[in-house]
This record gives sequence, structure tokens and C-alpha cells, in this order.
Amino acid sequence: MGHLIEADRIHKSFETPAGELTILRDISLSIAEGEMLGIVGASGAGKSTLLHILGALDKPSSGKILFQGKDIFSMDDRMLADFRNSSIGFVFQFHHLLPEFSSLENVMLPGLISNRPFEETEKQAKALLDDLGLSKRLRHRPGELSGGEQQRVAVARALLLNPKIVLADEPTGNLDTATGNALFDLFIELNRTRKITFVIVTHNKTLSDGCHRVLEMADGTFI
Repeated sequence: MGHLIEADRIHKSFETPAGELTILRDISLSIAEGEMLGIVGASGAGKSTLLHILGALDKPSSGKILFQGKDIFSMDDRMLADFRNSSIGFVFQFHHLLPEFSSLENVMLPGLISNRPFEETEKQAKALLDDLGLSKRLRHRPGELSGGEQQRVAVARALLLNPKIVLADEPTGNLDTATGNALFDLFIELNRTRKITFVIVTHNKTLSDGCHRVLEMADGTFI
């Protein structure tokens, strides 16, 4: 399979009163279409920063991210936002669901932001929630759901616009072992059946061992 994403010498640093703080040190990486890539390492290794740059939530100090051969940071801010919304799904440790909205409304949000027809978006969101075993939780708000159910709603939201890749940052970090394993099994199934590419940052070696490939980070680079 071809490369979906190529990172070329990604460097990220900040100026602080004590001098330059380097987060990423000339990272280069290729991610194949349909791959499940695990990224592991101690806290502060730069894993989340790398994931945010891969997903265009942050910009590197230098270097390029090519998505299907296109330099994403050559886009203006509006084009970049549209690209991020349509091509990349995000799942975080904290699900970031809006508490006043139902499960269905939370999943529909990316489609409504993209001005997709309401009925089409609602139908797709319902189908996703049904696929993820949440057909009886459509009208429940996040506070009425278990942690695992909330995270599955977040996964459904990430999948609404049929992204090419899902970036997951410690997605099981707030879940008990059984619920976390079930969520990871869901990722494996989505990868197998929908050919979705996953990049998963995790401290959980049991989960990372289920990926096709695992890279370890320390001090802002791969080891």
C-alpha cells in the first residue's frame, strides 16, 4: 500500500526564559494506508505533540507533513481546518463531548459544521451509533453514559465524515482494563473492515502489541 502520511524532519521547539525547549527533534516517519501504528514512550517524550502535528492541530517549527503527497502546512488556515475536519478523526483520553447535547447530537456535530444536510447527517450518525452498540443511547447525554459508552460516542463522532485516518491519544487512559480492551478491539475491527488507518499513542503495552507496528519515543525522537 502507498503512504498516507509522510513526516519529513519535524522539529518543534519553544522559546522560554531559560532558553529554547525542544519537544521534537527532526522526526521522519511514513505511515501506510490501512496501517495500525502504535507510538509508546514515557510522559514528556513528545508523543502527543507529534500526534497533534500529524493531525494539523499544531504546526512544526520546521519540517513538512505530506498527506497523500500534499504539504498540508502550505494550506491557509481555512483550507487546513476543512482538511482536518474531513480527512482526520480524533479520539482523545478525555472524550470532549458537549455535556448539554445528546449522543446523537454530539456525533452529528462535524457534519453540521461542514454544512452537510441535516437529515443525511442524522441518518449516518444513527447508523454509526448502532454499529458501535449504542442504538439505545441516542438521546442520552454524556453524564448518563458510562466511560466506555462516552468513548464510543467519541469514536462515532471521529468516524462521521469517513476520515482517512484516526489519531487516538491515550484513548483508553480513563477506562478500566476490560473497557479499554473492548475499545481497542473495536479499533482493530474498524481497521479490518473499513481499512481505516490508526495512529495510537498509548502507555499500555498490551494494546500497543496489537498494532501492526510500534515505535518508541524518548526525548523528542524515535529510539
